[in-house]
This record gives sequence, structure tokens and C-alpha cells, in this order.
Amino acid sequence: MAPRPGLSARLSYLVTDADTASALGSGDVPVLATPRLLAWLEAATVAALSPAVDAGTTTVGTHVCVDHLLATPVGGRLEVSADVLAVDGRTVELAVSARDGPGRTVATGVVRRAVVDRDRFLAGLPVPGQTSSR
Repeated sequence: MAPRPGLSARLSYLVTDADTASALGSGDVPVLATPRLLAWLEAATVAALSPAVDAGTTTVGTHVCVDHLLATPVGGRLEVSADVLAVDGRTVELAVSARDGPGRTVATGVVRRAVVDRDRFLAGLPVPGQTSSR
């Protein structure tokens, strides 16, 4: 199976103190931090693509463009979603969004992921502390 338009995923989260801007260092207010929101949106993209990724391959994020439109307090619930829009070779483009409990749009955007051979990808990583000849 290969990634294709129509694949999607929905995940739900409860905002805790550990998810806030003040806890993650991305601000000093006790609301959902943008870095945590991005991580949740990326998790939805992985979930959407996982049924279509062959053994020995994985997907890696290559581009994120997200508008974080509305603050969410501790205790707030979010549903994040990812829907495959297009596939171009190894590149997959997904629409992402987040909605709060009352159904308001908290975030919207696009994420691109690349399908890669897992072993080849890992073998190409630099070794910490060594200079590369690349």
C-alpha cells in the first residue's frame, strides 16, 4: 500500500500543565504551547500515514506551516486531524487542524512528510562529535 489522498486520522488530547507555554519555555502564560500543538498535529500526520507505509519505511517531517489561532487553557480538550491532500513521489502533503471542545478552530495548516527507507535514513545521520566529509 502507498500513501494516497483520502487517508486521515483524528486524535484527542487534554491540555495539562505540562503542555503550556510556560512549562515548555515558549512563553510565560499557562495556555497550550505552540510547540506542543505542533507535536500533536505531527502525531496526527504519522497516524494518518502509518497504515500506508510499507515495512522498512517511515515518514519524516519536511515542512510545517501552521497558524495557531486560539489559546486553549489547561483542562481544554482538542481534537487534531490530518488529511492527505496530495502525493508527489515520496512527498506527502497533509492538511492539519485542531478544534477545541466547543468546535472552534484552534489551528489550521499544512504539513509535508517524506517517505524514506528507515535504515538508509538512520545510516545517513552524522555521528555526534565527528566532523563530516559531506
